[in-house]
Amino acid sequence: MSETAKKLEIELLNIVKDFPGVRALDDVSFSVAAGEVHALVGKNGAGKSTLMHVLTGLYPPDSGEIRVRGKSHQRLTTAEAKAQGIAIVSQHAKYVGSLSIAENIFSGSLLLTRGGFIDWPRMYAQADERLRRFGLDIDVKRRMDGTSVAERQMIEIARALFAEASVVILDEPTAPLPKHDVAKLFGFVKRQKDRGASFIYISHYLEEIFEVADRVTVMRNGRIAGEAPVGSITQGELIRLISGANVERYRRPPTKPGPPVLELKGLTRLGHYAQVDITFHSGEVVGLTGLEGSGAGALVRGLFGLEALGSGEARIDGKPYAAENPTVALSRRLAYLPRDRHGLGIIGLRSVRDNITLSVLRELASRLGFIDGRKENALVKTYIETLGIKTPSPEAPVEHLSGGNQQKVVVAKLAATEPRMLFLDEPTQGVDVAAKAEILRIVDELSKRGVAVGVVSDELSELMDISDRILVFYRGRIVREFRKGREEITAVKLLAAIEGEFQETVQ
Repeated sequence: MSETAKKLEIELLNIVKDFPGVRALDDVSFSVAAGEVHALVGKNGAGKSTLMHVLTGLYPPDSGEIRVRGKSHQRLTTAEAKAQGIAIVSQHAKYVGSLSIAENIFSGSLLLTRGGFIDWPRMYAQADERLRRFGLDIDVKRRMDGTSVAERQMIEIARALFAEASVVILDEPTAPLPKHDVAKLFGFVKRQKDRGASFIYISHYLEEIFEVADRVTVMRNGRIAGEAPVGSITQGELIRLISGANVERYRRPPTKPGPPVLELKGLTRLGHYAQVDITFHSGEVVGLTGLEGSGAGALVRGLFGLEALGSGEARIDGKPYAAENPTVALSRRLAYLPRDRHGLGIIGLRSVRDNITLSVLRELASRLGFIDGRKENALVKTYIETLGIKTPSPEAPVEHLSGGNQQKVVVAKLAATEPRMLFLDEPTQGVDVAAKAEILRIVDELSKRGVAVGVVSDELSELMDISDRILVFYRGRIVREFRKGREEITAVKLLAAIEGEFQETVQ
């Protein structure tokens, strides 16, 4: 065996995997060396997840070979993969909401006393020590369902990385994280790499590849499209390998807003935001950004009835508005696409049809209370075609679609309600570069139909491309407004405002 082969932790050789009617993996070979961060990139549906499922034992390969530190396997079970030190951190953290953070960290291996009872003091102390080593100051006695998306993801990452795994798969780990937590994660990954740990890093945020990875492999249509050391390839070349062509950013042309739709005056919620004054106009796209917890996310969740809205005044089409719950919000034609699309946006086991029509079942019902099949079929067909949802059929479970198409299904569900006001929270999170451009095009099309759109995001280039104006939140207050045509909007100016350099309230 060569010296190079001895250094390899994982080798996937000539892997083939077929599903009914489709070859998901076609003669794929991929390796990870000790102390290496190897990035795996590609469009949604390119085969990345399937390949990782083969490695972690969820899928048996139809042919090919798996080598772990030189030892050959025809396949691995999930238990064997775990025993071999292979761990995975998924984009959507897996947890039991009714249990504490400590219980989730030690799930499957609770610490016991000599008498066989749970050793709560020791478990709380060790859970706290683990999270503090990761830079997380969180009360480990809190229930998991009381944590934010960012906190849950960080806890999941800490749990995997502090387990004694030699190869850790990070599947879109930064998608739910604010920028300052991304830097914290990268620092931790690099320190573990220096100690000999290996990582497979899957991400659609290509700038991250150049920051954290040593090598990058591109998959396209179930095959390997290319592989290169990160230092020898440019982002443009990487995009061309991923897409098979040049992908142009979608830039929304200048537009003239229509009449006011949603008017907010003096909205205040203690600890979240204060004196928020915004008017959203028909046909206008307004970007909302700021550091995690700065107020933008809490505001839109409150407007949709997921959280308390606080005091102040809100009006839709001139009439007072207050949403006790999402049903009231939808009845007033205010819709919301959540950041956590798996937790709040889609029902993965149900079909594309069921997910699209879920919010409009009353409108599709006949006088006798039965669903009008013709109306339903026409509605589903319209949105599949209009939004370009790639699915084998309307009856396919949503969980079988790629991330970009899942996001389009959520948008279709909301668009079907024919909203006057639509809020999108990180709408391009976890989707590939081509799907991002497509989703931004859809946002633009919705605004052209007269919908007022608010986009909460920390992807500044996308906000600059799609927004007519951008409002920056800082510590619960709007400190800057950037408007196209009034001044040149740059990432530098936006970042300065986000970090609080320009704290001047919008008049």
